[in-house]
Amino acid sequence: MVVGLPKNMDGTLGPSAEAAQAFARSLERALGIPIHLWDERLTTLSAERALIDAGMRRRNRRAVVDQVAATMILQDFLGYRRAAAERGDA
Repeated sequence: MVVGLPKNMDGTLGPSAEAAQAFARSLERALGIPIHLWDERLTTLSAERALIDAGMRRRNRRAVVDQVAATMILQDFLGYRRAAAERGDA
């Protein structure tokens, strides 16, 4: 499972990132499966731009932008894992 880690733009961890880390630890204990934290900087902006490029109206974008951002986070994580496996790092 992947949980977005909302780092500050300078890479530091603020209150939101600390809350995400605590959530991930709780989730890992509750589910008994590994939880991976993944940097989510700029994913909402990227999702918003993708939806604009797709021609979606503003009021409709609000309903799905977080879902699209979550999809982008998961795609980035899976791409990283695939590349690591191909290099033999996994």
